[in-house]
Amino acid sequence: MSRMFKPFVFLIAAIYFLVDAVFFTLFKPVFRRLANCWVFERVRAWIESLRPYPALALFLVPVIVLEPVKPLAAYLTATGHIGRGFALLIVGELLKLLLIERLFCVNRDKLMSIPAFAWCHGRLCQGQDWVASLSAWQLVRGWSFNAKLAVQRHVLEFKAAQKRKRLSWRS
Repeated sequence: MSRMFKPFVFLIAAIYFLVDAVFFTLFKPVFRRLANCWVFERVRAWIESLRPYPALALFLVPVIVLEPVKPLAAYLTATGHIGRGFALLIVGELLKLLLIERLFCVNRDKLMSIPAFAWCHGRLCQGQDWVASLSAWQLVRGWSFNAKLAVQRHVLEFKAAQKRKRLSWRS
């Protein structure tokens, strides 16, 4: 029985973590820009004043509150509410990743001073390195790089065409 469910559980876990990786990769520049807004300076100062274990508790809040969004979004999608399911997934994932990434960046040293957290982080980094070493991952990274270049090229061509159009209207 265990042998039958193991591939299924692995597939679900892989999809689960792949969603996080895709969202984080796509929206990392947006997260960094939001983090540098002046609005968040007081909040950042308060977070930086926390000791290690309260910082860990604050770090876990978005995980505990927003992690159930994925199964809820899957349920909504499976019951026919596809738009609501995808919207919930996107908003929940963006909020979760934004909060977790920012809290980790601000409190990295404090969190790493907790031995259990440092051990878990080390295992997570080992897992990421293993996935990055897979040929399938490298193939997908190559495809995404080529897609990014193609989109950038089309955007530049579109801007140049718009500029030519404005110049032709002026003359």
